[in-house]
Amino acid sequence: MPDGDATRLASVETYLPANTDELVSFYDESFHLTECSARHRQTHAVDSLVDATLWHVYPELLAPSTKSAVEHVLSSGLPRNVEIANAKTGDQRTLTVFRSSSGLGVVEADGDANLRGTYSQAETDRALLFHQATHDVLTGLPNRRQFSDQLRDALPVSKGVKFALMQIDLDDFKPVNDTLGHGAGDTVLKMAAERIRSVLGEQEIAYRLAGDEFAVIQRRANQPREAERLAEALVGAFREPFTVEGINVFVGASVGIAVAPADGNEFEQLMKAADIALYAAKEDGRHRARKFNRSMLMVLEQRETLRRSLRTALKEGQFFIEYQPLVQPPFSIVGFEALLRWHHPVVGIIPPNIFIPMAETDGLMRDIGQWLLEQACREAMSWPAHFTVAVNLSPAEFLHAGLTDRIAQTLDLVGIRADRLEFEITESVLLERTINNLDTLNTLKVLGVQISLDDFGTYYSSLSYLKNFPFDTIKIDRYFIKDLEIDDKSRTIVQSIIALAHGLGMRVTAEGVETAKQAAWLKKAKCDRLQGYFLGKPMPAEELGVFLGRLMPPVAFENFSISGRTPPLDPRRM
Repeated sequence: MPDGDATRLASVETYLPANTDELVSFYDESFHLTECSARHRQTHAVDSLVDATLWHVYPELLAPSTKSAVEHVLSSGLPRNVEIANAKTGDQRTLTVFRSSSGLGVVEADGDANLRGTYSQAETDRALLFHQATHDVLTGLPNRRQFSDQLRDALPVSKGVKFALMQIDLDDFKPVNDTLGHGAGDTVLKMAAERIRSVLGEQEIAYRLAGDEFAVIQRRANQPREAERLAEALVGAFREPFTVEGINVFVGASVGIAVAPADGNEFEQLMKAADIALYAAKEDGRHRARKFNRSMLMVLEQRETLRRSLRTALKEGQFFIEYQPLVQPPFSIVGFEALLRWHHPVVGIIPPNIFIPMAETDGLMRDIGQWLLEQACREAMSWPAHFTVAVNLSPAEFLHAGLTDRIAQTLDLVGIRADRLEFEITESVLLERTINNLDTLNTLKVLGVQISLDDFGTYYSSLSYLKNFPFDTIKIDRYFIKDLEIDDKSRTIVQSIIALAHGLGMRVTAEGVETAKQAAWLKKAKCDRLQGYFLGKPMPAEELGVFLGRLMPPVAFENFSISGRTPPLDPRRM
């Protein structure tokens, strides 16, 4: 019999009194018998059965009413009492059926009819206590306690034994809670648990650890091949949307794999390896599985070194700003977006997608964001008076009290007009503390600054945002712009966003414009502003004067589709 079921049997017998005769048995999700107590083996003569199943041991459960009760326990995870009668003798028995780690557990009560009700209730109470102590109430999966106990018991593995640990984290789950409510989130978690169960086979057990975190222990010899196969199946199980109250919700899964003993032969070692692999899967774009390797540990250590350096970067003046032009067709510059950069004294230029998440996690974005805002406003004061400066506001900055006060003080300190300042926010800001953040945005509107919704179309793109808050600008994400020349769907989506925004009195900016044909199509589609390398790369403040000094006559976008020259950006036409 599998070691896991023997462990569970020992756990159950710990909860049940030793001075009673117990009939305890375990079955997998296909209802095959996997383990039973000595009393049960003797009473039901299971040794004489080949490939015994629940239906062989208790044929009375095949009746439609009792069979549905058993299947309900398997699907819901909640224990139930099932009354059965022996077809020959008519003796009544009570079965307490409960969810076990890999299927079902059954405790059978029999005896004197006068005592049976009390006895079976006691059995139910004990089975329920055991279930509650070792299983997650929401999903019916074994919980963190049982996971920790079983993983610790399995380690260290003996020579020649291999097994895999998989850490699973749901992608894009938090927005479900924030937009649809915690009831919808609970529904998704239950369905997620069922999808995880659906791809598991023998010697594979799933656990819910906390929130949207799950784990699987796989006891198979052919590692890491078997673990990689299962991990891909787990990721694939989440490719289809969940339907919650008629709404399709897309929640994916990232999986980190660690194999014992190669990646660790102690509890903490193996957990850390799986966590690092999960982190790598998230960093690689999520919705995928990654197997731990030592290079991941090196990357993580390098990131921790950068994280420590980040704490002194602001004080040591390592940040700087590059500016990318915002162009109104045909070629009128209307402003620049301020892009934060970090020049590490040893490593060199660190991409913002690396250091900004670190700064957000470590609570540094308040000070870094304040420096960016003040510096960009000061540099914008040297530009033509009608140029705007666009500054990105991190979701983390909304978590700090006094954001609007700091912005108002900066406007007064620098002396720049409020309408020359534009804040770009992503939809993730609206998914965090939604009511408070909307209040903050409304206060900023009262100050007179402009608000732009960045990367529109890449998150949930809820139209309720556009209804509840009057954005000045919607920025179409580069994902839809890059395929404009070849993809009808991208063109249809972009045209629809432009029409929607204009109907709501908002401007539209297309980012990631890389070719003359893209620019020409967007101009024809009446896109208000364009941004991208075709129109101007990000540049330091000291180069803006030269850039603005290119006094060339305006030429239509179409004329640059062959020559490949940089288009003439004419500040005289603004």
